[in-house]
Amino acid sequence: MKLRSAVLVFLAVTLVFSRASAQQELDFLAGLTEFHDLHQMLPKYLKARANRMLAERREKVASWSGADDVARRKTYVRKTILEAIGALPERTPLNAKLVGLLDREDYKIEKLIFESQPNFFVTANLYLPKKGTGPYPAVLYPLGHERGGKSNPTWQRNLIGFARKGYAALTWDPIGQGERYQIYDEDFERRKVIRSTTEHSILGVQCILAGDNAARYTIWDGIRALDYLLSRPEVDTTRIACTGNSGGGTHTAYLSALEDRIHVAMPSCYLTSWSQLLDTLGPQDAEQNLLPWIGAGLDHADFIHAFAPRPYLMLSAIRDFFSISGSRSTYGEAQNVYRKLDAGEKIQMFEADDRHGYSKPRRLAGYDWLSRWFKGVEDRQPEPEGPIASFEELQATETGQVATSLGGETVFTLNQKRARQLDKGLPPFTNGSDAETFRASIRERARTVASVRIPTAEPAVRRYGKIERDGYHIRKFIYESEPGILIPSLLFVPEGSGRRPAIVYAHGRGKAFEAGAGQEIEKLTKAGHAVLAVDLRGMGETYSLQDDNGSDFPRYFGQWDSTMTALLMGESLVGMRAYDILQGLNVLAAMPEVDIERVSAIGKEAGGVPLLYAAALDDRIGGLLLENVLVSYAAVVNQRLHQGVFEHAAWGVLKSFDLPDLVAALTPRPVWITDAVNPLGNKIPLEDVNHVYSEAGRVYRTSGAADSLRITRRNENDDSTTGAYLEWFQRVAGSG
Repeated sequence: MKLRSAVLVFLAVTLVFSRASAQQELDFLAGLTEFHDLHQMLPKYLKARANRMLAERREKVASWSGADDVARRKTYVRKTILEAIGALPERTPLNAKLVGLLDREDYKIEKLIFESQPNFFVTANLYLPKKGTGPYPAVLYPLGHERGGKSNPTWQRNLIGFARKGYAALTWDPIGQGERYQIYDEDFERRKVIRSTTEHSILGVQCILAGDNAARYTIWDGIRALDYLLSRPEVDTTRIACTGNSGGGTHTAYLSALEDRIHVAMPSCYLTSWSQLLDTLGPQDAEQNLLPWIGAGLDHADFIHAFAPRPYLMLSAIRDFFSISGSRSTYGEAQNVYRKLDAGEKIQMFEADDRHGYSKPRRLAGYDWLSRWFKGVEDRQPEPEGPIASFEELQATETGQVATSLGGETVFTLNQKRARQLDKGLPPFTNGSDAETFRASIRERARTVASVRIPTAEPAVRRYGKIERDGYHIRKFIYESEPGILIPSLLFVPEGSGRRPAIVYAHGRGKAFEAGAGQEIEKLTKAGHAVLAVDLRGMGETYSLQDDNGSDFPRYFGQWDSTMTALLMGESLVGMRAYDILQGLNVLAAMPEVDIERVSAIGKEAGGVPLLYAAALDDRIGGLLLENVLVSYAAVVNQRLHQGVFEHAAWGVLKSFDLPDLVAALTPRPVWITDAVNPLGNKIPLEDVNHVYSEAGRVYRTSGAADSLRITRRNENDDSTTGAYLEWFQRVAGSG
C-alpha cells in the first residue's frame, strides 16, 4: 500500500509539473526579460493617456485672464457635476423629527431623522451652543469613511469644539455607515460586505450603469442637511461653513462647488490632484469619481475654482496617503486664480506633519479660519473638550439601523426605480426590412457609449516561435493593438494546406486556459479550424492585480483602478477590449492560412462581453458562442450584490442598450448562449435566460432566423456539448 501511495503521489506531482510547464510554454511573454513589467502595461497606458488630458487642461487654466474665465468655469463645473450624478432629485418635505437629546454643560446634541428623499431616511446629530446669543454661525459637517459614522470620536471632538466655540454644527450618517447600512445582513446584524467603501462601490457600479453616480445620493443628503440647518432659528444663514475629512473632504468639495449658501469651505485630507492620485492610490470608491471628470477637462482644483472667491482653506497632511505633492500643486493653481480675482487673502493651505485624519492641528487651524471670516478675530484658543458619547447614545433609531427600525428606500431600490424609468428609444423591429436600421442604431450606440474605436490600420506583429503538436502547431506572437498595448496571442493551425475557417477565442482567464492536450481549443483545431486565442488587455499575461482599496475590493470589482480610470477619461475598458478583438480580426485577415470570410468567435466568462461588442460592430464575425457570460446589465441593477462585472461597465449604458440588444443586432448571424450567469457569476435557470432574451428571440424570428439564436445549459458531466459545439461551428463555417 505504501508503494502504491508513493506511486500515486509521484504521478500527481508529475502531472502538476507537466501542466505548469505547458502553461509557461503558452504564457510565453512573462518569461522574457523585456516584458518583466507586462502586468503593468494596462495601468501605465491609462495613466499616460489620462496625464496627457490633464496636461492639456493645465495649459487652458494657465491662460485664464480674470473673473469672466472663472465665472465660466464655475458654470461648467456645476453642469458637469450635475450631469455626472444624473441631476439632483426633487426637493420634497424633509419630515424632520427630533427623537432625542443629550444635554451637556454648555451645549446640547439633538438626535434627528429626516428624509432626503421620500422614505429615504437620514440619521443626524445637531450640536448647538447653550451660551451666548444666537443666531449662531453654523457648520455643515459631512463625514468620512471612518468607523462609527457620526459617533466616531474624532468627529465628536471637532463637533464639540465647534459647539463650545459658539457654532451650530450638523452632521449625519453617510450611506453605508453608522445607522445607514444599505446592504444589511439582519442575521449577522452588520453589512454584508467588509467596508463602507466596498458597499458604496457595489451600489456605485449599479448607478453607473443607469447613468448616475452614488454621489447623487450622498450629495443630495448633504444639500437636504443644509436645508434643515438653515431652517433652524438658532442658525445665522449668512454665516455657513462646510468642512469634513477624507470622504467628508470630498463632499465638502462637492457641496461647496454646488452651493452658494455655503460661505466658507475647509476640506481636510482630500484635495490632491488627479495626476498624483493616479500615480499613487488610484481612483477611490465610487462616489469619489465623477464621470467623466478627466475626459471633461477637470481636476481637483476645479472644485475650488467653482467656489472662488469665497474663503477656502485646504487642510492637508504631509504624510497622508493622498499625495501632498498633488495638494500643493492644486493649491498653487487655485492661489493663482484667487490672485487674478484680487482675493489672494481668501485662500490658504495648512499642512500638518501627520497622517490621514482630522487631527488636532488641522482642527485648530479650522477654528482659526472660521473665526477670521465669521467673527473678524483670530482664534488661537485651545480646543474645548467634552465627553465622547457612545454609538448608542447618539443613535437616532431604535435598533441603531434604519434598515431594521424604519425600513424605507435604499440606494439600491432608488436606483432600480431610476433604471426602470429609462427609455432606450430603440428603433422598431417589426419586419425584416427594419434589420439594417436597427443594426446601425445599435452599432452607433455601442461605439458612442462604450467608446469603441474602429481600427484604421493593421497592427504590427512580433513572432516568438511555435510549438509542434500532434496534428497541428501553435504559433506564439504578439500584436500591438495600439501604441503601448500588446496582445499576447496563440494561433492554433491544423495540419494541411489551404485556407481554413477561423475562430477568435477570448477567455477571461487567458488564452492558455483551455489550450492543453485534449481540451476544447485542441478539439476545434483538429476539426479543421484555425483558432486565435488572445489575452485581451488586462487578461492572461497582462492581468494586473491592482491596489485593493479595501480588503474585499478585488473579489467584487477586479481591476478597479484601470476600469475606473478609463471611465474617468470618458471611455471604457470593455470598449478598449472590443478594439483589441477588432485588431485581432485584422491580424487574421493578413494570414494566408485563414479564410477571413469564415470567421466565428467564442467568448467565455469575462472575455464574452467585449467579444459581443466586437461582433456587433464587425460583420466579419459570422457566428458567436458565449459561455458563462453575464446575462445582462439590467441584472446587475436588479440584484443586490454583484462581483466581477465592473470591467464590463459603460457609463449610462442602460439609457441606450443592454447586452440582449447587442445580440439582437447580430441577426441573422448564428448566436449560441450557454450557461449565462447572474451578476455573482452563478448559472441561472434556462427559463430565466429565455425571458431576458425574449425580445432578441422575437427579433430573430422576425428576421426569419429563429433557429440561429440558441440558448442552452451545458451538462458538465457530459462531453457531448463539446461535440455539439464542433458541429455548430462546422455549420457556421460552411454558411460563411
